[in-house]
Amino acid sequence: MTALATTDDLKARLGRDLTEVEQTRAAALLDDASAMIRAYTGQTFDLVENDVIVLRIQGGVVRLPQRPVTEVSQVIALGGNLIPDVTVIDWIFDGVDQIRIGEGTFIINLPAIWWDDDGYPGTYRVTYSHGYAQVPADVVALTCGTVLRTLTAPTTAGGVTSETIGSYSYRLDGPDVGLAVTLSKDDRTALARYRRTEAMIKVGR
Repeated sequence: MTALATTDDLKARLGRDLTEVEQTRAAALLDDASAMIRAYTGQTFDLVENDVIVLRIQGGVVRLPQRPVTEVSQVIALGGNLIPDVTVIDWIFDGVDQIRIGEGTFIINLPAIWWDDDGYPGTYRVTYSHGYAQVPADVVALTCGTVLRTLTAPTTAGGVTSETIGSYSYRLDGPDVGLAVTLSKDDRTALARYRRTEAMIKVGR
């Protein structure tokens, strides 16, 4: 996966070219910021065609993790224990991120074990396409912001929170701010709409 922003995006926000030192660090910091944003949101933001993923069903619904979903092309029920996989045809995509699975009434000659002791398969291999043709503008801006806080910090000395030089003094936002990118509370708030925070659980009797 590529970084969620480019050095050109950084330059546009700085209003100048990067210095030699900044240029040396910029690519790595962009990669770091992108990795943190992807980890926090659970989203890749990349456009991916025909991605294949194995998911569990809960409450008759398979929830697709990546958004936006542009197409669902295939759903296969995984058998296991020498039971063959079966291509499912009675499923409905809600147009957002959920696939509702039918009860198998459209499939002929299903293995009897699927209907015994709650043996109906709970795992599905789904082929779907997802992501953005272009990274959303707010994600690009946030990626640049996290990098620029680090890239333009007055010092890269680890653990320094303040420094005085003659009559001039400054205070850093936090320890190591010049060394590594971090997501602030405001960053997390801005990214909240990309996270999937709700989920369903199946409760047995």
